[in-house]
Amino acid sequence: MREHGGVSREELKQSAAVTVAVLLAVGLVAAWNVLIPGVDAWENIVAAVIGSLRLTGPVAAAFAAWVALRKRKALRGRSLTTWRALKAPLAIVVVVLGSFGATVLVLAVKTVLTDQAGRLSLAGLGMGMAGLALYSVIGWVAGWVLPHPFTPPVAGLACYGVFSWLADDRGWADKLAPGTGEPYDLFQGLSGAAFFDQTIWLLGLTAALLLGWAALVTRQALVLACALLAVLAAGMGVSRVLTHSKPAAAEEIAYSCQEWPITVCVHPGMRAGLTELGASFTQIASRLAGTPAAFTRVEQRPLDDELKPSNGLAPIHVPDLSAGFAEEAAYEYIESLAARCPGTVGDGYREIVMAWLRGEPLPGGPLPEHQYAASWFSGLSEHQRREWLRMFYSDFQSCRLAGTHFGGGPAHAQLAPSPVRPTPSSSHVYPVYPDAGGTPAATSAPGTSSPPFGRGPGTSSPVSGVTAAPAVAAGDRSAAAKGPEMSPIGWRW
Repeated sequence: MREHGGVSREELKQSAAVTVAVLLAVGLVAAWNVLIPGVDAWENIVAAVIGSLRLTGPVAAAFAAWVALRKRKALRGRSLTTWRALKAPLAIVVVVLGSFGATVLVLAVKTVLTDQAGRLSLAGLGMGMAGLALYSVIGWVAGWVLPHPFTPPVAGLACYGVFSWLADDRGWADKLAPGTGEPYDLFQGLSGAAFFDQTIWLLGLTAALLLGWAALVTRQALVLACALLAVLAAGMGVSRVLTHSKPAAAEEIAYSCQEWPITVCVHPGMRAGLTELGASFTQIASRLAGTPAAFTRVEQRPLDDELKPSNGLAPIHVPDLSAGFAEEAAYEYIESLAARCPGTVGDGYREIVMAWLRGEPLPGGPLPEHQYAASWFSGLSEHQRREWLRMFYSDFQSCRLAGTHFGGGPAHAQLAPSPVRPTPSSSHVYPVYPDAGGTPAATSAPGTSSPPFGRGPGTSSPVSGVTAAPAVAAGDRSAAAKGPEMSPIGWRW
């Protein structure tokens, strides 16, 4: 059996095979955790394999440190030429890059067989390979300089800690680590120019470390000069990386749309979620019909865009297609319709309307008036609730909802019966817009016995202790002037 610098060739082959298998397994697990669920896009694959470097890189560093440790012991006391010194670390780089290529190939199998959106970023893959090479060289240098049995695991853990800290910095430092800045937005895409700048920086630093180590062990001035040139290349790369700005606007994309029952448009990589989004937003569209927030088109927007409904358009955010994504998008959109109210009372009334728009059970609220309002609102038909929202949408949006919008509150529910009931104009209780074909009527407390809602004048509704005012004769203009008037935005007193 041939010896290769004190290490058998068979042993080197077995170690390389085991390393490739381990890196492939670790890379697939790590990449799977980075993949955006449900997204069919090449950018998703590229970002996943780059993200896997956070785990595969430290494993490669530990492997390189172990080989360097054994290599130094085998070559103790021998002189090294430049090629003999560089051959082993370059072989390690080739082995770990082979595992990276295998990870890309496995993840791309499904992508090749299906219709994927976007395009494969070769610059992104090149940056990932440069980052993995840097991990390997760092491990090799550490194993050679510190020839101790604990060096390989320490090198792996140190690489994981340092590069994880850089990647999570969210400032200028995260641009120095090989990564995409997770989570990334499909609408921004993956910048090939930024990847190219990162590749220059990573390759320059890798070459500087490797050639600097080779110059140290071979004592050759030419190798040292090459190492200095690599330092200049790394400096140029880092200057380009730090001056590269994020794209100001999202890239133009061709939406994938579903046209019925309402138009829903998303990024083509998320077209699998069209049906579920359409089902969630159709009900919301029907409840907002006739209000300033009415819409007939739902459109996915970049994650950093503010949601501002306008001109029949409902913008939404869909970061992924994991379980419950449609409900989360609907919740965020409905929350954008009206800001939270500063006080407990106003916010309780707002939550009643929000829960109805989301299709959830109406909340009781922290105060008695909220509990009464929820009970009163639940007694209305779906048609009456929609008409109510059309009349009082501006009050809902500006936090001006009060007990008078919900049957008058508990105080009105406790009014004792009397021969002469107060009219809506004297009680300041907003009447409810009736079902189609009915007449406006005020409403009363839950549990009172009364005829069905919307019968003629002078009858009680099922949810109010205040009866409707008697009908006004056609010729009595002065009496009519004292009653409520319907304005374009609601009832005016």
